[in-house]
Amino acid sequence: MTARAQLVAHAKFGAALLVTSMAAATFAIAVRALLGRVTELALGSPHVVHAFESASPGVRVAAPMVGALLGASIALLGKRLPAAAGVGDVMEAVVLGRGQVSVRAALVKAAASFFAIALGGSVGREGPLIQVGAAIGGRAGEAIGLGDQPRRVLYAAGTAAGFAAAYNTPIAATLFVTEVVVGAIAFELVVPVAAASGLATAVSRWAFGAAPVFGLRTYALVSTEQLAASVALGPIAALLAIAFMDVLSMAERAFARSKLVQPLRAALGGGMVGAIALLLPEVVGNGADTIDEMLDGRVLGATFAVLLVAKILATSASVSSGSAGGVFTPSMFLGAALGGGIASVWLGGVGADRVPLVGAFALVGMASVVSATTHAPLMATALAFEMSGDYALVIPLLLATSLAARVARAIRADSIYVAELRRRNVDWDRSLARQLE
Repeated sequence: MTARAQLVAHAKFGAALLVTSMAAATFAIAVRALLGRVTELALGSPHVVHAFESASPGVRVAAPMVGALLGASIALLGKRLPAAAGVGDVMEAVVLGRGQVSVRAALVKAAASFFAIALGGSVGREGPLIQVGAAIGGRAGEAIGLGDQPRRVLYAAGTAAGFAAAYNTPIAATLFVTEVVVGAIAFELVVPVAAASGLATAVSRWAFGAAPVFGLRTYALVSTEQLAASVALGPIAALLAIAFMDVLSMAERAFARSKLVQPLRAALGGGMVGAIALLLPEVVGNGADTIDEMLDGRVLGATFAVLLVAKILATSASVSSGSAGGVFTPSMFLGAALGGGIASVWLGGVGADRVPLVGAFALVGMASVVSATTHAPLMATALAFEMSGDYALVIPLLLATSLAARVARAIRADSIYVAELRRRNVDWDRSLARQLE
């Protein structure tokens, strides 16, 4: 290839990368803004938990049912499109170069998840944003005639852009791609992925401000006992993550045995979420509002355990019945409840030091469960301090997330995303042993 041809190829790739980053960020901004607006129109408040707290019992049960029914009906209408993209599809497209992440399928899945999330379904919004970002990247590369390898990089860049715009976390987004999607760091990949993450975050901050998702925090672990307990969170979080994934699988099998058509099956799952919300409205939505309360130290004692069990049941009812959406933010909820509960009960987090102690352990627990489900300790660590604006806990975060990932992998070799590939009979092994063969 001549120097001029190389220059043209680099220019085309740069243009596609810019379009991917801007489009993925714009889509994320639109979804985040519209979610609040639709929730406010339907339930009276843009914050879904607050809306459910003031809603009547009938509305608490009916809203998740209607949202799940609408979402599943939209998904059914798009059944003739290529299979809706998941993170597993993105991993396969980027690493193995097989298949495509369809823009239309990703948009249909995003629309399906939109109503489930807006009306109280216990699912995360990150999945559709990641998938649409990846699809935009692949389509941009195809539109200007890029080859296979540049298109695969653009899939990865779009994934990172969607993640970064969803959480306002450019470093964690880059690490999500390298640790989860690819499983390796390569210069040809990291540079465009990091650039896309930065661009998408800049656009997102222009729309929503630069403050971290959970506000600025200033935690500190002031004793050896507290540091040791935070590290012990890692293995405990791994056991919780494995249990959560087992419950999801069991619930999926149970719903699959139902003779109901898919929209009614999803509505049944939504109704279960609503039934739980009669007593515990904190479980509705992706869980971000309640995580914020945990980090503030406004949840104490046995309430953590109750919320943890209730969120597992609510998320299993939503996801396993067929509501589109992710489990990433619900996993954060579970980890925050675990960490905060340990601080509140075991370490006696009461009195003047209650808020920083409970909040610090909630943050470490949040990152540890995410690490255990994804097998991505660096991403989970970066996610925690980027979402809280607090670097002080980086040492216990690194130790806890590393242990969580190690113990989880020892018990179950596959992360939650690799398990998705296994179910489709895709051979996936990014281990060092396989790469050295």
